[in-house]
Amino acid sequence: MKMRRFKNEKINKLPEIQKVFKNELIENEAVSKITIYGDIGESWAGNFITETDIEQALREVTTDKVHVHINSYGGDVFVGLAVRNQLKDHPAEVTVFIDGVGASAASIIAMGADKLIMNTGSVLMIHEASTFAYGNKSDIQKTMNALEAIDKSLVDIYMARYKGEREEMETMLKNETWFTADEAVDIGLADEVREGKSSDTEDPEEYKNSILERFRSKNKQTVAASAKPN
Repeated sequence: MKMRRFKNEKINKLPEIQKVFKNELIENEAVSKITIYGDIGESWAGNFITETDIEQALREVTTDKVHVHINSYGGDVFVGLAVRNQLKDHPAEVTVFIDGVGASAASIIAMGADKLIMNTGSVLMIHEASTFAYGNKSDIQKTMNALEAIDKSLVDIYMARYKGEREEMETMLKNETWFTADEAVDIGLADEVREGKSSDTEDPEEYKNSILERFRSKNKQTVAASAKPN
């Protein structure tokens, strides 16, 4: 059974993102590439990436530039905060790329970038912290107080980039807000949109239309010929 993550039920029906965690040296570019795909922090699925994993990867970096590629629905807010701070504190120039989705805790990690790039078609999502609670009203109140404190911290983090007012950010967090790549750049959460590399092959839709046009032209010629008097 898939755990409900988001208010948007259509998003909850999307397939799980399989874990990919790699730390690679791209020698010809003198760049360290860290790939973070899948759940952030311990998850019920049992296949996740932790702040310890990323701390170790960053410790192994010997280059002046680090590229972090993210595709994640998020996970544990505290792991997200820890990784965001690890990226902020790292001496290398850190560029984060959102390859597909950077939601929830993954969007917090992205805020640790010196430069945040949205790949074409990618999305960014922010929302309030959530948890499960059990106990009496005093226990529940303590949990609510903790969540309110976390949300204030999240607003502080997003406001470091956001171009608008704090109240607007608080409302967008409460609403669970999804941003396209262009929208994320427009409001300041991201720095630029990176277009996909062009392909030498012809666009499939254009190719199909060229074939259809050829058949349509042939059919018109056949009809015109049959309409001529003998």
